[in-house]
Parts: sequence; C-alpha cells; structure tokens
Amino acid sequence: MLDKLENLEKRSLEIEAKLSDPQVISNNSLFRELAKEASEISVIVKEYRKYKKALADIDSAKSVLNETKDAELKELAQADLEDLEKQKSTCEEQLKYLLVPKDPRDSRNAVVEIRAGTGGDEAGLFAGDLFRMYQYYAEKHRWKLEILSSNAQGIGGFREVIFSLSGTDVYGNIKYEGGVHRVQRVPTTETSGRIHTSAATVAVLPEAEEIDVQIDPNDLRIDVYRSSGPGGQSVNTTDSAVRITHIPSGLVVTCQDEKSQHKNRAKALKVLRARLYEKALQEEQEKLTKERRSMVSTGDRSAKIRTYNFPQSRVTDHRISLTVYRLEDVLHGELEEFIAQLKLADRAEKLQLVE
Repeated sequence: MLDKLENLEKRSLEIEAKLSDPQVISNNSLFRELAKEASEISVIVKEYRKYKKALADIDSAKSVLNETKDAELKELAQADLEDLEKQKSTCEEQLKYLLVPKDPRDSRNAVVEIRAGTGGDEAGLFAGDLFRMYQYYAEKHRWKLEILSSNAQGIGGFREVIFSLSGTDVYGNIKYEGGVHRVQRVPTTETSGRIHTSAATVAVLPEAEEIDVQIDPNDLRIDVYRSSGPGGQSVNTTDSAVRITHIPSGLVVTCQDEKSQHKNRAKALKVLRARLYEKALQEEQEKLTKERRSMVSTGDRSAKIRTYNFPQSRVTDHRISLTVYRLEDVLHGELEEFIAQLKLADRAEKLQLVE
C-alpha cells in the first residue's frame, strides 16, 4: 500500500508541473484529462501527507520520551503520542478506504428490468409497486426515466416492465436493487384475510455504449408485428411492434410501447446492447471471482434480497440484516438508508483486498 501511495504522490507532482506547462495549457483535451486525474488523486495524496506527518510526529514524541528526564515533559509527550497513534490509525483506515478501486461503470446510466415472479396477479401488482418505487427514487435524484418495454397486467400491475434511468451516478446507486424482492400482504381479492407471499425479480444492467458492444447486423433477426394492448389508434392497425433476436446468444428483446416501428427498434437495441454487455461482464467476473462472490454487489439474481411485510409495515434487506418499519416511505422511494448501508458493506468487502 505504501509503494502505491508513494507513486501516487509522485504522479501528483508530475501532473502539477504539466498543468503549468504552456503547451499543455494550449491543448484543451490533454489539460482536461490531466486536471481530472489530478482531482481524482488529490484527496488520496492529501491524506497520505497527513499520514506521513503523523509518523514524523510520532518519531519526535518518542525521541522526547527517550531523551528527556523531565517528568512533566514526559507526561505531555506521552499524551501527544497517544493522540498521534490514534491519528495514524485513522489515516490508515481512510487511505485503505480511498484506495478501494472504483467501479468505472458506476457513473453510467442503467437499464432496469422488473418481472412478476411467483404469486400470480398479486406478483404483477407487486411488480407495479416496485416500478413506482423506482419512479419516486428517480424523481428524488432528478434522473430521467424512460419506459423501454412493458407488459401491463390488471390495474397498476406488470408482467414485465423494462426502463432506462439517466442521470448522475445512476448505476452506482441502483445496482444494489438487483435480485428477488418478496412481498407479504393480504391481497385485495383475499376474503379470509390470509397473508400471501409473492415475488418479483429486478435486474439492473449498466447501459452499454456502441463502443462496448459491437453488434453485427447479420447476427440479428428482426421481426415486426402488430402491437397488442393499450397504445392508441395505431394498435392492431400497423406493424409497429419489434422483436429482435440475437442469433449467436439466443437473446430475444421485444418492444411495442411506441407507435413508431423505428422508435421501438431503437429501444429494443438499447436493451439488447445492455444485456449483451452484462453477459460479457458476468463471464469475465466468473473467471476472476470463482473463489469469492460478493453478496452485496454481485449477488445471484435469483437470491432473495429484500422482504416487504405489509401487516407489520416492515422492510428487511437480507444481505445486510437491516430492518426498518417505514414500508410506506420505502415504497415512495425512500431507499437512501438501504443503499448507503449496502455501499458500506460492499466497500468493506473490497477493503479486505487492499494490502
């Protein structure tokens, strides 16, 4: 860790010198790139310098203890030494925290897929509840939400709904929502008052750019057909719905929400690109982490991550054993407490890898 910190400090000094170079200043793209790098490492370098000062002050305090015979001076030096040792420990922990590598995908937009699981119509209604929960959460963060594909079920429910989220650090926050969400409540159709358990799955994919995933048009089979369900005058009158099959992987994406075949095709390609990107990332991750699987950020999509209990107004996240009794607030997008704790748990796991 100390070697890495030394190299970062040297790099900081190099960048500082380059940013004063007239040739670099005149090169806008290079100047921006170096300024960004300087900003990213400056926090680490500042903390490292605090750490080195603490070490130097500890040596000085120890010298005083070893060399002086004055009892009062020794007492003061001992008190200083204890404070400095605490400061040193704090700096060490902070440096480990700062050296945890950031996921470069965290700043990306995301594609979220919600599907009704076990529980019939009640599962579809719960899928609708989750969708609205993320709508509220997106509004709080001023993210843009765009529905890419949906299959409505009953009043307010979905068999499936796929949407994109665009904004600042979207994937870095919403990625922790991937997994099985379980609900326990009395359905409106239940006359005996018996509590039912239903589930819905949530998949969160980092939005892929064209440079991430190259799709050969020859690998695609594109079918068009007439839309079904609500959607305006064009429903069942024009071939606006699109189904894209990626032949090498077998992935199939459909979209019929727009009246325009062109728009449906663009949305379907966005979903397909995100799925292919995630598939490639998962394959790479499986190679690197066969011996270690994180339950926080890379947990199995089939794993139960959270339970929403209506009778007790209770929400429990099983990954971090966090329970709150504010179910209505959570369903209105108050997810900050869960996501903050999940980020801490994720970082704690990664800290173990920093030497």
